[in-house]
Amino acid sequence: MSAETPAAPGQHDEHYLQVFRRNFRTWRGDRPFWAGLYIVFGGFPIAYFPYAHLHLGHLTLAMSTTAGAGSLIIGVLLVVLGISLWFQKHVRTFAGVAAILLALVSIPVANLGGFLIGFLFALLGGAMAVSWVPGEPEEGYAAAGSLDKQAPDTAVAESVEAVGPEAADGAGDPNDLSGTSPSNGANGRHSAG
Repeated sequence: MSAETPAAPGQHDEHYLQVFRRNFRTWRGDRPFWAGLYIVFGGFPIAYFPYAHLHLGHLTLAMSTTAGAGSLIIGVLLVVLGISLWFQKHVRTFAGVAAILLALVSIPVANLGGFLIGFLFALLGGAMAVSWVPGEPEEGYAAAGSLDKQAPDTAVAESVEAVGPEAADGAGDPNDLSGTSPSNGANGRHSAG
């Protein structure tokens, strides 16, 4: 390696913040990160507002309700669902549907769903979680280590031509393990023996 050769990513000359940022972007791209973040953001106002005290000069406005425990439970569950989306992406459908249901329940229970702030964040995050699907590798990445996409079709066509047209339907094919080839009349159940 000469002095003019650029270093590969992740080598010692790269700053650790750049490495962290690149690794975080890769991690974030493999899971429904934004859906989980919106659900977490939706859980905080739902859990916080029933216990908050608003001070207007010497006047204290307490928004505590009898449903304070219910709103705390809904808020904590939304935070847990959002975090679970980050670390267990296979629960995305369950977590998304549960977040939507908890957001709807928070309207009558938790001061209009945290004054509609928590409700909207949880509803949007739940919808994003349900609709998220894992991405497929780009065309350049998929084709780099595999055969050409046309190769399997041409390989099948070449093998049929090599064996002959009578073997195209499975008759006489040594790899036919079904036992249902029309040349021997067997239907697969009585071909052993």
